[in-house]
Amino acid sequence: MLKKMTTLAATLTMTAALALPAMAQEYTIRAVANSNESDEDYDGLQVFKSYVESASNGAIEVEIYMGTQLCSNGAECLQGVAEGSIDVYISTSGGAAGLFPYVQVLDLPYVMQDDRVAEKVLSGDFTRTMRDMALEDSGGTIRLMTIGNTGGWRNFANTKRRVQRPEDLKGMKIRTVVADLPQELVSTLEAAPTPIPWPELFTSLQTGVVEGTKNGITDIMSMKFPEAGLQYLTLDGHAYMGALWWMSNDKFMAMPEDMRRVVVDGFYQLQQATFAAPKRKSIPAYEEFVAGGGDLYVPSPEEKQAFAEAAQPVYEWFTANVQGGQEIFDAMQAAVTKATEELAEERARDIR
Repeated sequence: MLKKMTTLAATLTMTAALALPAMAQEYTIRAVANSNESDEDYDGLQVFKSYVESASNGAIEVEIYMGTQLCSNGAECLQGVAEGSIDVYISTSGGAAGLFPYVQVLDLPYVMQDDRVAEKVLSGDFTRTMRDMALEDSGGTIRLMTIGNTGGWRNFANTKRRVQRPEDLKGMKIRTVVADLPQELVSTLEAAPTPIPWPELFTSLQTGVVEGTKNGITDIMSMKFPEAGLQYLTLDGHAYMGALWWMSNDKFMAMPEDMRRVVVDGFYQLQQATFAAPKRKSIPAYEEFVAGGGDLYVPSPEEKQAFAEAAQPVYEWFTANVQGGQEIFDAMQAAVTKATEELAEERARDIR
């Protein structure tokens, strides 16, 4: 009898729940990523959409626009965020550097040592500092919600030879984005920075217009660069490929506090998804690169230190020439120091 009553009660509860109408959809978030569905950006947006729509009980709908349906590049898309025609946009540091030059701090070489340091830094007050700077510089229109990852770590890859030391790059034509800092880094290492649009890189490698690039392994393999002659990859890990997720501040602040909390938690879920995706996707990518005859080189600690020492002038250039450079560099240095110390303590406790 007790079992029957329990079953009946459960049935009545379920029936009542089904009879209750879901909360009407009140807000729509239009999210844009200038990439494709095989990218970490799409993974993150799928997680964000699922969480936000569920946690808001249907009050928030998330529309995802991949590619260039609504805008075609960082400057245009961020303008859309400022004007309110786009609610969420993901950019690389290079894509946002024209408006917020100090975001290039994410491209400073050899500052963050590994994934654990990078993830702790980008999950803390460093990101809030950058958010405050961007809000002020955009007149309160563009809000930085979180910083995730879009491709793992940047490494030097080329068509010519194994690179073990900084001097091995001397004279090599290295593809960079248009942003100043990557070009400054390549010049500092005595290579030749060559800005090339991403869609043209395969042909440029194939024809010798450029001889190398700075990319993560998933991008290298998804774009089939080994078929264009890219056969040497050095895992120097000079920069974490940060993904900046921006939102219209007007759209965000127009929501009630409980909905803003859902959105913030949604961006946390998104960030965690983009932290994880490159780790998983890089495994088969490295295997495919080596199986195809690629030369994969891991620098020794001494060799990596030599790269870091050779790149030191880039820090001085950044703090002296980039608007807001000193402030954001100090914030990152402080965050890296704190994260490194905390992780050292955590590791010491975990191995005892």
